[in-house]
Amino acid sequence: MPGRNIVSVLEMIGTLLEIKGENPFKSRAYFNAARALAEREDLGEIVASGRLREIKGIGEAIAGRITEYVNTGKMAYLEELTREIPESLVELAEIPNLGPRKIKLLFDELHVGSVGELEYACRENRLINLPGFGEKTQAKILKGIEFVKKHKGEHLFGDVYPDAVAIRNRLRGIVPDCLIEVCGSIRRRKEIVRDIDILAAGGDKEALSLAFTSLAGIEEIYLTGETKTSCRLISGVDADLRVVSLAEYPCALVYFTGSKEHNIRLRAIAKKKGLKLNEYGLFDGDRPLPLKDEEEVYGALGLDYVPPELREDMGEIEAASTHTLPELVEESHITGVFHVHSEFSDGSDPIEKVVAAAKALGFTCLGISDHSRSAYYAGGLRKEDLFRQWDLIDSLNAKQNDVRIFKGIESDILPDGSLDYDEDILKRFDFVIASIHSNFNLKSDEQLARVITAMDNPFMTMLGHPTGRLLLSRDGYGIDMKTVIDEAAGRGVIIELNSSPYRLDIDWRYLPYAKEKSVMISINPDAHNGAGIKDVFYGVGIARKGWQEKKDILNTRTADEIKEIFEKKRSGTRD
Repeated sequence: MPGRNIVSVLEMIGTLLEIKGENPFKSRAYFNAARALAEREDLGEIVASGRLREIKGIGEAIAGRITEYVNTGKMAYLEELTREIPESLVELAEIPNLGPRKIKLLFDELHVGSVGELEYACRENRLINLPGFGEKTQAKILKGIEFVKKHKGEHLFGDVYPDAVAIRNRLRGIVPDCLIEVCGSIRRRKEIVRDIDILAAGGDKEALSLAFTSLAGIEEIYLTGETKTSCRLISGVDADLRVVSLAEYPCALVYFTGSKEHNIRLRAIAKKKGLKLNEYGLFDGDRPLPLKDEEEVYGALGLDYVPPELREDMGEIEAASTHTLPELVEESHITGVFHVHSEFSDGSDPIEKVVAAAKALGFTCLGISDHSRSAYYAGGLRKEDLFRQWDLIDSLNAKQNDVRIFKGIESDILPDGSLDYDEDILKRFDFVIASIHSNFNLKSDEQLARVITAMDNPFMTMLGHPTGRLLLSRDGYGIDMKTVIDEAAGRGVIIELNSSPYRLDIDWRYLPYAKEKSVMISINPDAHNGAGIKDVFYGVGIARKGWQEKKDILNTRTADEIKEIFEKKRSGTRD
């Protein structure tokens, strides 16, 4: 857990320094350090061996504070800052359209020190005459407050999952004779989760509770007991440990995995069979039926085993009763990734390093897709940049054949639906991801028309992050996704499942419809360095929630098969 937690701590320090009005270089140093550690999975080992200073962006002072935090779970410097600056001000930084400078101005001029006070000030129109604000900014801040209140207590799956797995693995190491699993919405791979649920069975209950409350990274313990222990992690996420007997474990695993709606359906089926199902077991009268695992729980109810990702009462019960559940895609099926940025635009790694990362994961193909020229803020590629990049890719493909590199681009969909670059350039790419990066506030019908116009372009291969959402930060722009899927089906356009844990877009709830319409999905990491390619893992979980099978996913195919699909799309032929 230390790697994930220290990133949050460093980002908080950077925010506090900005609110305080410190030298911007000082606050930026902490944000840079957070980015440098974001992908590190071996932080404990690095600290123990004294190699922190070897990481670019980690200076002596910051290295000392990181070491202090990793070794003790505390940081004196952070505690000092939080004494100087009200903690409630940090909460204001979560509000969209409200940066640290505005927060400081609000505090100095209006004595606004909490979300509640800010909302009241907006309702009283007190922000309108403040320098840098005005009526439109006030309206945006009010909208941001509503967004934050709506999602309060929610966390990104990608932020919580590493901590949950670390807790599970640590407990398994301390109490090796126990059955221990992560449950709840995390096991179901929901994109947004509220807390961590750990279920354990067997062994010494007291030892399990003690091991749980002794874990590093715990901020407060709410409750301890033989059957339930609850705490809050430094990251702000609540975590529960529940302990049951070995006999209770199979039904408890089903129950605590959920969802609530899925469990209600299972209990109704049990009742029809004259049985009773709850977290303690499956009972025939007062007699518990002997069950060794989850598969036997479902079998006793006349159902095929339902993978955790599907347990949302969205047709999985009916499919399990008729033996028509899909064979879900697996991470091992992925042969390569697309939507990968390099240092040619806003990526941090050269293409050679990205190729090496793909090879290390066993991938056989890789699609480089830097930003197009309109994305000036992200170093979008001019024609001469493209030519240099193509020459490099040709050279790398000639030198090695382990990973076939496809020439791609993430082309902006302009407001009128046209694609960035003329046809003479677009036709030279192997594939084109077309994405919206501007004019999010168009009316729904105008946004839809914009996307459909883009899909009419014969050189558009796939639609990138189709709603533009940023989870817990920005809602997607208004667009009718079912119509988008219909139009994509008619044109042979692939739809991206952007597996960045900040996006996970297309929403999994639309994937069964895409499957019904035979629209192919590409699970893309939207990686900005070699390490980011691993984010494809998050996309596979979402694809599984959306009933996707290996055959439904573009990047489960061989490089030759993918090349053929791209060529057919450009030529306008369909299977």
